[in-house]
Amino acid sequence: MTTQQQLALDQITDLLAQREFLRLKKLLRSLDTPEMVELIEAQEERDQLILFRLLPLKRATEVFEYLDLDVQRHFLENLSQEKIADILNEMSPDDRTAMLEFLPDDLVRELIQTLSEQERRVTLELLGYPEYSVGRLMTPDYIAIREDWTVQHVLDYLREHGGQSETLSVLYVTDERGVLLDDIRIRQILLAQPTQSVHELMDRRFVRLTARQDQEEAIDVFRKNDRTALPVVNEEGVLFGIVTIDDILAIREEEDTEDIQKLGGSEALDEPYLVTSVAQMVKKRAGWLVLLLIGEMLTASAMGHFEEEIQKAVVLASFIPLIISSGGNSGSQAVTLVIRALSLGEISLSDWWLIMKREVLSGLALGAILGVVGFLRIALWASVFQEYGPYWQLVGATVALALMGIVLWGTLAGSMLPLLLKRLGLDPATSSAPFVATLVDVTGLIMYFSLASWLLSGTLL
Repeated sequence: MTTQQQLALDQITDLLAQREFLRLKKLLRSLDTPEMVELIEAQEERDQLILFRLLPLKRATEVFEYLDLDVQRHFLENLSQEKIADILNEMSPDDRTAMLEFLPDDLVRELIQTLSEQERRVTLELLGYPEYSVGRLMTPDYIAIREDWTVQHVLDYLREHGGQSETLSVLYVTDERGVLLDDIRIRQILLAQPTQSVHELMDRRFVRLTARQDQEEAIDVFRKNDRTALPVVNEEGVLFGIVTIDDILAIREEEDTEDIQKLGGSEALDEPYLVTSVAQMVKKRAGWLVLLLIGEMLTASAMGHFEEEIQKAVVLASFIPLIISSGGNSGSQAVTLVIRALSLGEISLSDWWLIMKREVLSGLALGAILGVVGFLRIALWASVFQEYGPYWQLVGATVALALMGIVLWGTLAGSMLPLLLKRLGLDPATSSAPFVATLVDVTGLIMYFSLASWLLSGTLL
């Protein structure tokens, strides 16, 4: 933020405190939409309403579309019915639908009744699509042209109707039945001769989405084709609407947030962190914690099974945290890398063998590095502090080999489990890092003590 912008914000805050509404209304015109959103969200609820009421309708609608959901709810509960109706009718259909999805059903029914007949029809149509379908994202505000029009005709049409479109970067060519024939970038129109026909500019190569297509698939299509907007058609190829990049970025953020929350070992939150109630927070996190606790109980059972070995060679117990944490950490790294690669489309299920080979090599190399570090640590302590007794070399070898095996197992488990879950039709993110770590803990202990029983037999054991 520049010094001038900061001074303007400070002045607005002072005018708000002094209730100088006339001067405040004039000063608000100097702020762009992101600054206005930031200013409103930083105020107390009462002051939020004051600032919002001072904005003209068009500006208020732009700001409303970018406000946090909890602020939007506060406004809907406190603004007049007439003001709410004006804002909802002015909002773009896709943004309005996205907001209504997160509101209670009774409030949605009430708000829909405030819409004009045309906007109500569009909203009900968008809400009628499956929850996570492209149809929920699309807007019917686009520019459609005919292939027999001239470039001059197109430019005249844009001057008359362009203000109603969500974007003018791409124009869509349709026939008399509304079937999509092609899309043309506005650059082509601007650089063409006025007498040229649209047909001459067409190549009939275009990318499209379907109304019932999954939103995650749409994200991949946008990324692969580097588009700011894509058309949405029905089964017959009729153009229903368009999806713009801002909606895709919002969905991408939601998907990434959900994956990160699952990777942390909890269910994804339905609302922002501070909006989610403590009861809901506990509900989302308790299930995973109980499952992980049960998993750690298996770790305790594994330690109980090797109780005799621990009593004979207490020194082995001191390395248990080192062993299981190394395996868990390597598994967490692998699961995070693979899930992210799946999310970005860098890998697919058919690459499982290639992934396994890479992780075997990585696991062996990482295990060797940690094994050498572990052995050197034991050797240093044995020479300086005379710890671990006369068999410190065998103890060091046990720890080093165990680290190699456990790190290798951790990388394999962490990389293959997400692919297995995806193959079964489940969300790979549910193979969270804590879950993989718990799995590796149990198997790592068994591997460690089994190796110790073999190497230390006849000496410490």
